[in-house]
Amino acid sequence: MNAESLSWRSLTVLAAGVYLFLFAPLFMTALLAFNGSQFGGFPLRGFTLHWFVVLAHNRPIIAALRISVFLALATAILSTACGVAAAMALVRLEFTGKNWFRVLHMAPILLPETALALGLLLFLHALSLPRSLALLLLGHVVLSLPYVVLVVQSRLTGLSRSFEEAAQSLGATAAQTFREVTLPLLAPAVMAGGLLAFTISFDNITATLFWRPAGVETLPTEIYSMLHTSISPEVNAVGMLMIILTTVTPLLGAAAARYWSRPD
Repeated sequence: MNAESLSWRSLTVLAAGVYLFLFAPLFMTALLAFNGSQFGGFPLRGFTLHWFVVLAHNRPIIAALRISVFLALATAILSTACGVAAAMALVRLEFTGKNWFRVLHMAPILLPETALALGLLLFLHALSLPRSLALLLLGHVVLSLPYVVLVVQSRLTGLSRSFEEAAQSLGATAAQTFREVTLPLLAPAVMAGGLLAFTISFDNITATLFWRPAGVETLPTEIYSMLHTSISPEVNAVGMLMIILTTVTPLLGAAAARYWSRPD
C-alpha cells in the first residue's frame, strides 16, 4: 500500500468518524422516541407510539409549536420579500454605498449569534422597548434575511437581462416586467430561500432565549425548559418531530425548485 492510498484511507476513516459523531445523536433521538421505557433511555423496552400520544395532549408543547410555526411562516414571508428586493438592488442597480450595503446585509452571518442577540437586546433596553413577539419576529428576520439574499442573488446573477429588456421593449412597465418575467424565473430560488428562512426561524434557540417576551415559548425553548427538570421520553418524541420537519422541509423545497427549473 503506497503513501497516497494510505492517506486517502485515513481521510475516509476520519470523515466517517466526524459524520458519525455529528449524526449519532439524531439516530439515538429517533430510536429512543419509540422506546417503551418510561425513563427515556437505555435499555430499550420495545416499540411504542405512546410518547407521541402523550405529546399530542401536552398543552405547553402544542402552544409552543403554534408559536414556532407562526414565527417561522411570518419570518419566511418577510425575509423572502425583503431578500428579493435586496438581491435585485445588489445585482441590477448601481448606487452609492453599494459595497457597504453588501457588507451590512451579511453582518448577521459574520457575527456570532450570541453577540448579535445580546447586542440587539441591549439596544432595545437603551430605547426602553420591552421584548415582544413583534420584536422577536424582527430578530428572526434579521438572522434569516442574509441567507435568502444569497440564494436569490446567485440565481439572479445567472439570469440574462435580455428577457427583461425584451419585455420592456414590447411596452411592459418595470413592475410588469418584474411580475411577469423576473419573478417566475426566480421562483425556484425564492422557494428555496423561503424554506431556508422557515427552517432557521423554527430551529433557533440561542437568539430566541434573549429576545422572547415573558410567557412566550417557542418549541426549542420549551424543549430546553423541559430538559431542566427531567429527560422525559416526550423530549425524544418532540425531537423526532423536529428532525422530520427540519429535514423534510428543505428536501421538499429542493424538489420543488428542481421541478420548476427544469426545461419545458
